[in-house]
Amino acid sequence: MKNLINKVLGLCLFLLVISCKQEANKSKNESYQLEGQIAGLVNGTVVELVPGATHSREPAVAETALTDGKFSFSGKLKEPRFFYIMFSNNKGVIPVMLENSNIRITATGTVSDSENGRISFKDKVVEGSESQDYYLKETAFRNELNKDYQDYHKGTEELVKIYAKARVDGNKKIMDSIGNMPEYKSFEQKEKAFFDKVKLTSENLIAKHKDSWWGPFFMLTQYSYFTPEQKPVFEQFSEAAKNSYYGKVAREELYPKSLIGTNVANFSLKDKDGKSFKAKDIISGKKYILIDFWASWCAPCRKEIPNLNEAYENYSDKGFEILSISIDKDEKAWHKALGQESMPWPNLYDDGKVSNSFKVKAIPATFLVDENGVVVEDNLRGKALEEKLAELLKS
Repeated sequence: MKNLINKVLGLCLFLLVISCKQEANKSKNESYQLEGQIAGLVNGTVVELVPGATHSREPAVAETALTDGKFSFSGKLKEPRFFYIMFSNNKGVIPVMLENSNIRITATGTVSDSENGRISFKDKVVEGSESQDYYLKETAFRNELNKDYQDYHKGTEELVKIYAKARVDGNKKIMDSIGNMPEYKSFEQKEKAFFDKVKLTSENLIAKHKDSWWGPFFMLTQYSYFTPEQKPVFEQFSEAAKNSYYGKVAREELYPKSLIGTNVANFSLKDKDGKSFKAKDIISGKKYILIDFWASWCAPCRKEIPNLNEAYENYSDKGFEILSISIDKDEKAWHKALGQESMPWPNLYDDGKVSNSFKVKAIPATFLVDENGVVVEDNLRGKALEEKLAELLKS
């Protein structure tokens, strides 16, 4: 009888353990609940949840407004994802790694007295996201890199500023004069050592996570944009990593589908004076149009402008047109660059949607379109553009 009782008690204990495990699995979060408490901002402040780490301007997936400093978002994720919590149309940002759990964010916001009303945050705390904790741990090295960057710039700030201005102005005399100074040569050596360290640190971080979604995620966060040189970095990933959300994002950028043969959608953008122009109106009456994506801060883009000017001068009377679209986030910088450059063709300002529709990840990016709005060639620059136009627009 005693053995029977022990067996019954053992069976009950076993069933109790199984039941507890089942309840634990049931209690595991299948969705996320993000609660925020932000001090210092007024009621009605718009709060948006915007995907990050994609190398694209993503639209918000959810929007709400502060009420007594509080906001909340909820949803489901297949795997952890990186988001920006944006306040007042990108005037302030708090980054966060979301996962299916209960997450709480607290911070104090301060609105700048300047015209742009930028919002800065202090005392930021994110609780309840293990992915957030791991992300901060794995990227803590950035604090050291930031210190290194500040250290090698000390004492040369004004010299670097003058050199940068001379480069923009094309003043080779001043550039040569500064470039031959011992102080500037020392600065260049330290700068090279710094970027070598950044490269090695980034590559090690990515390689460490080559078997999970963290690998392509870190690849997207460590590189501002991809070039063919990053293909071997991607190819080291496991199949699971490549097929993760961020793996697919990275793959699409590194191995984009060609737009050649596809029709350009009839988009509408504004010029520097705020006047709207439709693509079909610019294309109308022209044989070929080069759609050129650029930005004021992009040195290769601005270096290409003389080539565009030459092509425009040689072929504009034969039915060739150029449409330059700036992806600058700072509209004033775009206006300034327009004043510095000679670009006698339509210049419009991107709304984020147009560059995304063309899958622009790196600039300069060009697309040669025919009179029917069909892309006939892409990435034409310099001599390649001249040769293609000569072929298409023979007298």
